[in-house]
Amino acid sequence: MPLRTHLTVLQWTAALYADSVVFKVPRSISGSGSVQYLWDNITYRQFLLDVERSARFWSSVLVKENLPQRTVVGLWLSGLTYMDVLHIYGVARAGYIPQLFSLRLPSPEIIFELMHRAGAKALIYDISYASIVHGCEVTTFTAVDIFSAPDVQEPLAAIVAPENGNDIAMVFHTSGSTLGSPKLVPCTYGWLDTIVSKANTISTPCRPGQQDVLVCMGSMCHIGQTLTLIGALQNGTCTVQPTQIAFSSTELVEMIRQCGLNRLTQFATFLSMHLRNSRNDPDLLAHLNGLDEILFAGIALPQEDEDWARRHGLPLRNLFGNTECGAMLISVGGRGSDSLLLRPIEGTRYDFTPITSSSAGGETTHHNANATLLELVILDESGDCPHPSLRQADGHFHTGDLFSEVAPGRFLFRGRDDDWIKSENSLRCDTRAIEDNVRTMCGDLVAECVVVGYGRPSPALFVEPKVEIEGGKLRKDIIRRTRHFHSRRYMHERIVDPKFVVVVPKGTLPRTATKGNIRRRAVEEKFKAELDCIYGTNSCSAH
Repeated sequence: MPLRTHLTVLQWTAALYADSVVFKVPRSISGSGSVQYLWDNITYRQFLLDVERSARFWSSVLVKENLPQRTVVGLWLSGLTYMDVLHIYGVARAGYIPQLFSLRLPSPEIIFELMHRAGAKALIYDISYASIVHGCEVTTFTAVDIFSAPDVQEPLAAIVAPENGNDIAMVFHTSGSTLGSPKLVPCTYGWLDTIVSKANTISTPCRPGQQDVLVCMGSMCHIGQTLTLIGALQNGTCTVQPTQIAFSSTELVEMIRQCGLNRLTQFATFLSMHLRNSRNDPDLLAHLNGLDEILFAGIALPQEDEDWARRHGLPLRNLFGNTECGAMLISVGGRGSDSLLLRPIEGTRYDFTPITSSSAGGETTHHNANATLLELVILDESGDCPHPSLRQADGHFHTGDLFSEVAPGRFLFRGRDDDWIKSENSLRCDTRAIEDNVRTMCGDLVAECVVVGYGRPSPALFVEPKVEIEGGKLRKDIIRRTRHFHSRRYMHERIVDPKFVVVVPKGTLPRTATKGNIRRRAVEEKFKAELDCIYGTNSCSAH
């Protein structure tokens, strides 16, 4: 069977669903006193034509720079607009290998290092970064409005299935930094073909004979939305682009009313906002109940939100995945009491290996802590096992993600077997690296420290001081001494404001009874009110 790609899928569906709407794009509304939400339609036929126009433009630009096809080209974009999608698909359609960076990685130094490691020879960047790309050693181009650029008439080669499944199709990066930099995630055509299969399974239409309408869940520069769009394209689904990823409940209702949204796909933190709002808004609750599916990903829902959704019969569905493998586990779905139990997606080959000990990374969920913990391992024969450069010595990919098997073949996520936590939009943060840097740079000031922030926009640092020092000065000294370290990290990994440093008396942080290690999750729970204050979810006095 020929290998499938996002481009072969688009070509096929543009013929099959030519006049169906593929995107609803938000229209800018100005000059009015209140917010108005309106969307413009783009058909499958038009999307393919726009991708080909983008491909002809970028092909002409890159060829003039003597860059042959199969060259790696960096794209540093938000990944949130229709134009961004056209750049990403257009560069691939022109025969090049996109290396994708989101604006959440704002350090040009890191971008240039990652491009060097991937062998990239050009960079297409968002205009907002025009002032900081001057140090790039390769040719750079502004991500222009394709429709304002000349419509190049040079013909493109036909879209064909790739012959070698080991060739690289695109390059992503891990969402957290290891040793000061994200890891490259090269994606082969064989891997991409498996992603196409998995995306199709996840996106099976809820209403046979009718078009599904779902909402964009994140940036196209990350695997989550890339997979979601591939699944949507295969099934002739319409994707609504919101005005922002953390869209308001008001905008959600408008998407349901105006756009016919019937499948809500969101990271759990953003979904929780709608669930909380629905407690005091019967109209919002009715609209949520009218959806065919509410799929969440990234982290577990807070127990109170999960309970609320169950009591009101909301059609929750849980998806678990990562950058290296895409989606891996999904719940059966529906409105039943066990709808959130996870199972491997069909066609994959995974193993759940018992572990001997675990810190559970401070991310342990609210479920039974006494259950046997199993690490999810992606076997090398599974089509979604990532590039060999990311696998362990045994040839398999050990995710570090822990589960308990609560029924045959049904699993609950139980955290991680390391010191990583996930932010509100499922991006990862290495807490141990931050703590080690604090101990190195501030060892004369800090006796003990711990980084928390599970499900928050960014991390926070709790410290017990080593010496007598005023709290405000200690916070500022820590930020000053660790500034360079944080300048190289993703936005969601940084601690650059003193308000995210909390000073507590010695011995205050919860510790284990045996080894005296600080319990990350217990700190989260004990200081929840202070954290809510820091992140602006509650009003409070300064700490």
